Amino acid sequence: MAIANPEFAPYGMRAKEALKSAGMWEKLQGKLVFGENIEHTAQMVSTGAADAGIIALSLALNPAMSKRGGYSLIDDGLHEPLAQAFVITKRAKDSVLARRFAAYVQTSESRKIMESYGFALPQKHHSSAR
Repeated sequence: MAIANPEFAPYGMRAKEALKSAGMWEKLQGKLVFGENIEHTAQMVSTGAADAGIIALSLALNPAMSKRGGYSLIDDGLHEPLAQAFVITKRAKDSVLARRFAAYVQTSESRKIMESYGFALPQKHHSSAR
């Protein structure tokens, strides 16, 4: 079974939490392989290098991945939430393109796209100009 490396990959940290909560972590210790990140983990599953894996729903919903087999959702109660965000770096603070992207990500159109890939979105947007 493939998971992202829980030492440094957020999806791997949540996978480990879920496996521990389900009482499976110790049982699977000798059968786990670790991807460098969630994309690498999905690649191991899609190529058959791993028989199964815990990957992001957005990757499982990808048409190429969905042809490889099915998926099941992990109960949210088995792990801490995985919060994700975007930032505009200091280097890009005056970039029109960066500002346009940030504005687009917060539109209802963009939110619908993210939700179609399995992302659970907060109801309110948080922004902070620094």
